[in-house]
Amino acid sequence: MSPFEIGGGAVMLLVALILIGMPIGIGMLAVSVGAVALLRNETVAIRMMTQVANDSLEEYLFAVVPLFVLMGLLVTVSGVGKDTFDVFQKLLKRVTAGLGVATVFANAVFAAITGISIASATVFSRIAVPEMRRHGYTNRFATGVVAGSSVLGMLIPPSLLMIVYAVLAEQSVGRMFLAGVGPGLVLALAFTLTIWILATTRKSFVFERTDDATGYDDIRGRDVLRKSIPILALVTVVLGGLYGGFLNPTEAGAAGAFGALVIALMRRSLDRVTFWRILVETGLITVSVLFLILAATFFSRMLALTGVPRELAEFFLSDRIGPYGFLCVFILLIIALGCLIDSISIMLIVLPIALPVADAAGFDLIWFGVITVIATEIGLLTPPFGLSVYTIKSAMDDPTLRVGEIFRGAVPFILAMLATLAVIILFPSIATWLARI
Repeated sequence: MSPFEIGGGAVMLLVALILIGMPIGIGMLAVSVGAVALLRNETVAIRMMTQVANDSLEEYLFAVVPLFVLMGLLVTVSGVGKDTFDVFQKLLKRVTAGLGVATVFANAVFAAITGISIASATVFSRIAVPEMRRHGYTNRFATGVVAGSSVLGMLIPPSLLMIVYAVLAEQSVGRMFLAGVGPGLVLALAFTLTIWILATTRKSFVFERTDDATGYDDIRGRDVLRKSIPILALVTVVLGGLYGGFLNPTEAGAAGAFGALVIALMRRSLDRVTFWRILVETGLITVSVLFLILAATFFSRMLALTGVPRELAEFFLSDRIGPYGFLCVFILLIIALGCLIDSISIMLIVLPIALPVADAAGFDLIWFGVITVIATEIGLLTPPFGLSVYTIKSAMDDPTLRVGEIFRGAVPFILAMLATLAVIILFPSIATWLARI
């Protein structure tokens, strides 16, 4: 067998193993070891795996993963999410479909201090959905808004997906974070516009009743300020320190985790049992992410040995398809995979093959990363996998709420994400201008 045939067979075998239920990381390692053994021999395969384990995980940069995960979990238990929603509810209650818009902006701010979409979906499904239902919004719209806006957690920095992409693409984590700011704001505005269009043209989709006589919680100006201080403090420490050049990403994660711990302790929302559970969950998430990165790095090196990325680059960059033809195929593949597997797994499978092609096409890999993250996040809303949708269903604990209703509510926000994706492709500077400063 030729090296290209071995590489192609390895990719197809990996897909088959995933479809029958094998964990992604184990499947990648097994396929990579087998392919390198065929290309060289078993001894080289084992030595290469141990070398990859050492090379891929020894960097100081990887400390950023547990720190941002810990910060996100601490923020979730401290009640900062509810405070964020309360502030925007007070500010936007007189706007058309104001609670929907408040949910979007609260999610955008919450994303800036968590970086995990699932955390946003869990928090706001318990806070925003009951409040919207109380004020006459439909179940479909209320859950759809939460599902749609939760994806901001993986685009607006700090973002776990941005970290994973930066590692795989060998790009600066700080520059990736900067590149997510513009697209994140554009997507939040696109969601806001979508809500306004739905509220003015399809009122039955948004409202069960238009004569909302339900009173709002009386939040005074002093309370708004009190609730805003922890949010603004964390955002200032993490993003201000990072973008101001005072902290590198790992130091910003440490400062954010410490700040979130202080807030949780001051609010007395953190007992010993809860703190231990958070530490264990942080460890589990960190180990799973780093193991997947190790497996993806080995998979990438194996593919480089087979020459598959080079052959694909020559095929996709020929006159028959061209760079933007490749980009369209890549986006469609990412969205299709999003219907079946989770976001990190998609990136780990596809990027080792796609990155060399994108580089050969002359694409800015920072811009390409933003495109990848948005396309991947669409998968959080698409059936049958739709992780954000199932998270909301689980968090709501409402037997009358059907999963299909949440998926239908998320459709307008999927369209908004596709439109945002098109805008960023047409105007790359939205993603790159801040990263170049």
